[in-house]
Amino acid sequence: MSNATRARSKARRLALQALYQWQLSGNELQDIEKQFLAEQDFSNADQEYFRELFFGVARRVDELDAHFAGALDRPINEVDPIERALLRLGTYELATQLSVPYRVAINEAVELAKTFGAEAGHKYVNSILDGVARKLRSTEIAAKRS
Repeated sequence: MSNATRARSKARRLALQALYQWQLSGNELQDIEKQFLAEQDFSNADQEYFRELFFGVARRVDELDAHFAGALDRPINEVDPIERALLRLGTYELATQLSVPYRVAINEAVELAKTFGAEAGHKYVNSILDGVARKLRSTEIAAKRS
């Protein structure tokens, strides 16, 4: 794994934690960012990608939720907060970060779910994001299969 890949993975992990805090606290995005930059270890993390993910997800929550709402088995506010943040994060990457292969976006979210989520949360995240990828990245998926 390259340094740039590791730096992005660390940025995703930090963005997940910041989104989780934002969802639970409702604090201002800038306040959470300030706190994270002061308290978290950003060495070897892609700080710009952290900002892109954190602010991008938070500002587009309704749009992101709409991409996977039909696939949920319960209302979004009843989804575990970690899984909710990961669904939003993964969907954001699938929708806006076309330079990130769809399999990478899904796999990163699944790995974070294994680390931070409920016992079978990674399966739930994988299933939902796989459906989102089929809608948002159909051309990329078709190209991989042929």
